[in-house]
Amino acid sequence: MDNPVLVESWRGELIECRHRGALAVCDTAGRLHFARGDVAAPVYPRSSTKPLQALPLVESGAAAAQALRLEQLALTCASHNGEPRHAEVVERWLAALDLGENDLECGPALPKQAAGEAWLRGGGEPRRLLHNCSGKHSGMLALARHLDAPTRGYSRPEHVVQQRWMAVLGEMAGVDAERLPRASDGCGIPVLALPLARLAQAFARFADPSGLSAARREAIEQIRAALQAAPLMIAGEGRLCSALLEQAGQQVQAKVGADGVYAAALPELGLGVALKIDDGDTAASEVALGALLERFRVLDAGQTEALAGWFMPDIDNSRGEPVGRRVPSSVWC
Repeated sequence: MDNPVLVESWRGELIECRHRGALAVCDTAGRLHFARGDVAAPVYPRSSTKPLQALPLVESGAAAAQALRLEQLALTCASHNGEPRHAEVVERWLAALDLGENDLECGPALPKQAAGEAWLRGGGEPRRLLHNCSGKHSGMLALARHLDAPTRGYSRPEHVVQQRWMAVLGEMAGVDAERLPRASDGCGIPVLALPLARLAQAFARFADPSGLSAARREAIEQIRAALQAAPLMIAGEGRLCSALLEQAGQQVQAKVGADGVYAAALPELGLGVALKIDDGDTAASEVALGALLERFRVLDAGQTEALAGWFMPDIDNSRGEPVGRRVPSSVWC
């Protein structure tokens, strides 16, 4: 099926781009509370699943045995900017594991946003610890150490670390993970494709873990507490995931994924959200997320205003002058 236009990009008085996509809002039983587009087609959720991938680190006892701090747990869920705060935590963490930067199996990268500009001005070059997934990879190395598993090759799909999180994703989403389409994510670990409706169900269970085992409930509570305690660790300055936690951490915990994906837990409603913009435009996915949060009245007026730069952004020219805008389409009406 053709997905509907969720977001429009205007330049002057004309629509310049129409961003089609699909979205699902589910409860813990998988019942749809709102949907647009084809929510049964499999999509790669990319980094949006990082809070779920972090669960084995806590459930295994590794986080407790290694006395991991809240900022480390938050960084495990991150697609971070590579700011000094992120790089320093990764470096210290690897040292505590008696490992080094070259043990990370993500590729070298430059920082993002303002951190990248400052790094380049200082003559900095790409480094593995600056990769936006280096926190997740550090958590995977920590789990490998705890399980007495090899650290080399931890990113391969047959490694116990990868098998653990894939099983958790299947359990949270109510699917057989072994039967899901599989590819390689941008950072080198496996990525599983699943329908948006099932991804939304997984995040509903993250929002309301009351029906899960005691060990999983505790793990989810620890990760949610870490995200609220260290919001800048999940992304960084100028990023929506961090800004949402700062503004409304009790009401919504959202995680971006590459190529137009967003997933979110709405704890006060016991619902999960998953959406994907077909053309992969991240800015459009942020507008769509904002429209959905408004529809479900998750945020108050002050919070919505504070996040307007992501939810109703201007399109500027090279002089910083607004020449257009991105807005939700009429499909939300």
